[in-house]
This record gives sequence, C-alpha cells and structure tokens, in this order.
Amino acid sequence: MSAVEKPPWFGGRELIALAIVALAAAPPLSTYIATQSWERVKVRPVERSIRVTGSAKRRIVSDLIEWNATVTAESKDKLAAYRKLHADIETTVAYLKTQGVPEGQIFPDSAVVDEVFATVYEGKGEDRISREELIGYRARQAITVRSTDVQRVERMSRQVTDLLEKDISVTSGAPAYYFTKLGGLKIEMLSEASKDARSRAENMLRSAGGASLSRLKDADMGVINVNPADSSATSWEGNNDTTSLEKDIIAIVHVTYALK
Repeated sequence: MSAVEKPPWFGGRELIALAIVALAAAPPLSTYIATQSWERVKVRPVERSIRVTGSAKRRIVSDLIEWNATVTAESKDKLAAYRKLHADIETTVAYLKTQGVPEGQIFPDSAVVDEVFATVYEGKGEDRISREELIGYRARQAITVRSTDVQRVERMSRQVTDLLEKDISVTSGAPAYYFTKLGGLKIEMLSEASKDARSRAENMLRSAGGASLSRLKDADMGVINVNPADSSATSWEGNNDTTSLEKDIIAIVHVTYALK
C-alpha cells in the first residue's frame, strides 16, 4: 500500500455512519445551551397597587363683593339724553358716597347713546306696510362698585332703587362674591385631601388584610370646586361660584400606592 492510499476499512459507508453519529449528538448540545440561557432569565413578580380618592371640604365667607348698576336716560334729542345721563350719574355717585362707599371703590363705565326706533304702519289690508321711525335716544352708563366691605355693599345694592324717587332710572344687578385668599387655601386643601386618601387606603387594607401600603406611585391633584354653601356639585373643569356669600370649597385627589 502506498503513502496516499486509504486504508481498506475506510470507505463511503464509514463516512456516512460517522455523520449520523455526529447529528445524533447535536440535539442534546442544543438543549443544554437553551437550558443555560433560560436559567439566566428571571421573571419579575407583578407589583400590586391600590388607587384611592381623597377629598377635603371647607366653608368660607366671601371677602370681596362686586356690584354694578345701570343708569338710563331718554330724550327725543341726543344731546339732551346725554346731559340728563351725566347729571343722573353724578347724583348716583353722590348717593353711593353717602352710603359709605369710598370714591376709590366706585368705577363708572363709558356712556353709550343708542337710537330708539318705533315701528310705524301705513296703509290698510294688502297695501299695509311698516317702517322704522326714529323717535329718540337712550343714553346708558354702568357703575361698578368693588369693595371688601361686603355687608355694606350688599345692603346698598338692595336700597339703590331709592334713586327712583329722584326721577333716576337705575337698574341694580346681582352682586358677585369672591374669596381673595383662595390661592393659599387650595394648597392646604390639597394637602388635607392627600391625607384623607392615605387614611382611606389604610382603612381598606386593614379591613381586607393581606397587604400594607408601600411607596407612592402616582398622585393626581384634581380640580378645586367652589360651590354655594351645602352644595356638593363637582365638575371636570372646576366650579367657581360667585353667586353666594358663603361657599364650600371641595378639593379632590386621586392617589396610587404600591402594596407590600
């Protein structure tokens, strides 16, 4: 046998057998590698949580009032209507001062003069027509009072019709009531509502058992609702009542806690 000759026992059949043996050994090796990779993956447990709503409510009394009245004067002549309005406004302002309202709290608006028309009918039957005829002028001017003396202005708003006895046409509007310290109070109310939310969560878990509060996950500071006294109305945009002297402020928060 020469140096390059193959041994007589090493033929094609032996090569095929060797390949089959190699393939048979491959699956256990692949399974071993996949098993090792799986062992390195750790599955994290789902974190439990609880979401609660807390609220706080407080009664307040308005400390600012805004009231307006409108004085009107009419005449067939435009200039005469304006002159009467000017005189009536001066009388009205003087009256407000006698009621104890300082001049710095009285704010007259600009005067407006409108034309006044009347509908005139001419003809009869199918030939009847209508047209608008100028019959005069109406001058009007609003006066606004803004004061922290809420009770005084509130009382005066009901008595201003006394000017009617002086031949002054005046219409009184409904007062608007405001609370000027609302900004600082909102912070206090949200703090109280947050404490209420935690107390509710603790009470629920105490009754149910099996868990306790852990870290704070999320807090949604909801809107502030300012309602007339004894009203519990809420709005996504937030209520801001100006019709009542006494009001109720309602603060709402939504809080999520992790459980342990």
